[in-house]
Amino acid sequence: MPIWRDTRWATAAAGLIGAAGVALAAAASHAGGEHLLRPASTICLAHAPALLALALAGDKIRWAGLAALAMTIGTLLFAGDLAARQFFGQGLFPMAAPSGGLTLIASWLLLVASTVMRNR
Repeated sequence: MPIWRDTRWATAAAGLIGAAGVALAAAASHAGGEHLLRPASTICLAHAPALLALALAGDKIRWAGLAALAMTIGTLLFAGDLAARQFFGQGLFPMAAPSGGLTLIASWLLLVASTVMRNR
């Protein structure tokens, strides 16, 4: 079964992204880098519960797996790029954070489309 049709993996992704959010918040508070690590932490901590909700919703939400996959990729790109800039002095690749942000927006819009399509 393709990963976007099964949401069980999203529970693990939610846990890892949530843990990363707490770690990034601690690093921002104790190791500096507030301007990069705080937004990375916020994105992680905002999307971890959403991923968990998608994982728990499973088949009840059309395209839940696809939305969860996009949300995971977007979070990793956005937060990962900011963390890489802080810790390694350079980002993942040019436009990684904006690409992640656009992917996150698309994942949320996919949920909207899923709801609209379900009601038709």
